[in-house]
Amino acid sequence: MTELIYEQPLNEKIRSYLRIENLALQLQQHAEQDNQHQCFSPLFALAELTERCDYRTDILKDIEKQIQIISHWRTHSNVDNAQVDQLTQKLIALKSPLQAQERIGCSLKQDKFISALRQRFNMTGAYCNFDFPQLHFWLGKDWQHRQQDIKSWLIQYQPLLAPIALLLELIRTTADFGLYQAPVGFYQGNSVQPLSLIRVQINSNQNCYPTVSGNRNRYAIHFVDFDLHRHTSETVQFSLATCT
Repeated sequence: MTELIYEQPLNEKIRSYLRIENLALQLQQHAEQDNQHQCFSPLFALAELTERCDYRTDILKDIEKQIQIISHWRTHSNVDNAQVDQLTQKLIALKSPLQAQERIGCSLKQDKFISALRQRFNMTGAYCNFDFPQLHFWLGKDWQHRQQDIKSWLIQYQPLLAPIALLLELIRTTADFGLYQAPVGFYQGNSVQPLSLIRVQINSNQNCYPTVSGNRNRYAIHFVDFDLHRHTSETVQFSLATCT
């Protein structure tokens, strides 16, 4: 069976980062293989998220925070200074595209083809050619042409997607997985340091999944039996990483 990792954000900012990361991964997959019209759902969801909130200020603050944290690594005797320099320069390079005056994704909003699709894309069963003749025409183009279009749409969000991907990678590396047990499917923990992300790894052969609740200092994990749709009474073996 498969080892699955479940992630639970403990604040709204990380929740948004994870949603954007998930949409970016879906779009990247659609840019690598021909899935017909399926690329538009994550594209329009990403557009809606970025229009609803401008994440640039939060991301720039987080980049500065990570640069400060990384600079403290130099105080350790066994640190690889070349790697520290490389990571610092990568973070600094991600700041410039975020500081542009133009709102991220605004060029896509002005695209007449995308705008026409987006207005009616959530209609029930709306993939018929009489609903979207322009989509039918686009799908009739060869895959190489459509692939280039998807990549061009995706690249408009790269100033946002690239730093979020790196920031989440750094957050995930703040804690290693440790082995734990949850008697009668329940585990509770706390942390002196403020937490931002809970990661639970569990083998699917235990036939349950975790539901996590909590805040930056306290959290609880309930394991739910997938078939019975209720809290399991079994002792569950799992791995846990609490990321700051």
